[in-house]
Amino acid sequence: MSNVIRNVVLHVNGEQPLLADLYELPSNSDVGLRCTNLRMMNGKRPVFVDDSASVFFFAYLHIRFVEIPPAAAAAAGLEVLLPAGVVAESGANGSGGELIPASTGVLDESLDGELEIDEDFLRRIREV
Repeated sequence: MSNVIRNVVLHVNGEQPLLADLYELPSNSDVGLRCTNLRMMNGKRPVFVDDSASVFFFAYLHIRFVEIPPAAAAAAGLEVLLPAGVVAESGANGSGGELIPASTGVLDESLDGELEIDEDFLRRIREV
């Protein structure tokens, strides 16, 4: 269990997302997902789980999608493809990480044209 992929987000049908640790990446021949250290997004044990350290198996029938944060994949030694100018940095508490624009400023320049403030939208928010 040396290359466990930590802090993967499982999006289960009709339920709140769960955090888990994967033993390996899912493959197209799998019928389900095997994981451990199951917990809610706030880190607490779900009410339907007796022991978070147990091994859990979710049939893919019940999973909408699996989210593997870039920092978690990088920490597990997996190849991570990120947009130009973005680097993955681990969190201090080992809870995953963030995507941080690199010092090149490539990402900042590409977003400048997309970030426009909708004054009408802001007005409606203030009225609520």
